[in-house]
Amino acid sequence: MPPRWTSPRLTLRAALTGIATALPAIALAQSPLPVTRSTLVPFDVSPFPFHGISPRTGQPFLDVIEGERRGRKARSGVLWEETAYSDRRVLLSIPRGFDIRKPSVIVVFFHGNGATLARDVRNRQQVPRQIVESGLNAVLVAPQFAVDAADSSAGRFWEPGVFAQFMSEAAGQLARLHGDARSRAVFERASIIIAAYSGGYLPLAYVLAVGGATERIRGTLLLDALYGDHDKYLDWLARKPEAFFVSTYGPLVKPQNEEFRKQLTDRGIGFTTSFPPHLVPGINAFLDVGEEVKHNDFVTQAWSADPLKVMLSRVPGYMRR
Repeated sequence: MPPRWTSPRLTLRAALTGIATALPAIALAQSPLPVTRSTLVPFDVSPFPFHGISPRTGQPFLDVIEGERRGRKARSGVLWEETAYSDRRVLLSIPRGFDIRKPSVIVVFFHGNGATLARDVRNRQQVPRQIVESGLNAVLVAPQFAVDAADSSAGRFWEPGVFAQFMSEAAGQLARLHGDARSRAVFERASIIIAAYSGGYLPLAYVLAVGGATERIRGTLLLDALYGDHDKYLDWLARKPEAFFVSTYGPLVKPQNEEFRKQLTDRGIGFTTSFPPHLVPGINAFLDVGEEVKHNDFVTQAWSADPLKVMLSRVPGYMRR
């Protein structure tokens, strides 16, 4: 059979077609994301499972053993490890328009009691959507704590340095979700804002005290959450006066917020009781949203609709547009 010759023109056309096909992917890697990307992914470093000592009791965290089952005595009875303390998943979300070429921030969200990431953080409280609509060039990292349980335990976040390890793993997971390997370096150095709702105050307190990522944390946002551990928050504000601190609250934690303001005054740390137009370094703000706001709705309806979105939109220097 005679040899089959290929036209040089056809070869060139095929090569150009291949290049043209590859160009959109290359351009996409250098451009803002066209759609929001979200996932639930298990982490190696996660708040739970946790087999250590509870710093609140000095006893093993899992203090109930029945055969091969392990659990913990809680207000509602025994919470078993396999149902309440074994979910390693983390909700990750990168909003449409996120641009790795611009200054960026990671919003870490700590949920409250009786919550799951999909049902509550994503669907009911709409945290990923609020981040998208804030306009902030930000991504979301939300770990699962006790699953659908009346428990604020921090798990491995009680341990020194574990939060920093968690954020290191988050950088790699976010890069995979983003799709551009170069984004990992962006996520590794991005500023961190931690938002805590309700029982999320306890993990936040220990992250600020022993988490190990102090240099990256730009500020904290509390949504009806300042229940206790005031000493850890006070020490944090004294150690990092350039960070911002915002506590928004209704009647449930009003006494605790009033007490905390007295403690700030005793330490010579200033604050405001009105909501500042910009959350700049050194701002400490308290906002009483009134008696009518329902605690269970606080993340979506407080002094305004979508309070997390409102607060994030007031952080300067990280806007997508």
